[in-house]
Amino acid sequence: MTKKTLLLPLAAALLLGGCSSTLIGERIGADQVVLADATQVSKCKSLGRTTLSVLSSLGPITRSAEAVEDNLLQMARNEAVDKGGDTVVKGASMEYGKRSYEIFKCK
Repeated sequence: MTKKTLLLPLAAALLLGGCSSTLIGERIGADQVVLADATQVSKCKSLGRTTLSVLSSLGPITRSAEAVEDNLLQMARNEAVDKGGDTVVKGASMEYGKRSYEIFKCK
């Protein structure tokens, strides 16, 4: 094996695991979007549901569950900003790297 063959999986693992927050850009205002439980949004206006997916693996390298969930939540917050929402509620996960979120306007 060459050095390149050995370094490629290591580089991919570092990229996918260590830089999870930088894989998904943050829209202006997304840091203000709250993650809530379904019980906390009864008086809020529903703006719909979104199903999101992120890269969960690259070949034989599987990303950590924490990194995948962080990326999904960031995408949900971005989507909430796009739809005028300020709150998201985590929904079901159909498969690893894919999850639905409901978006609400509560304030």
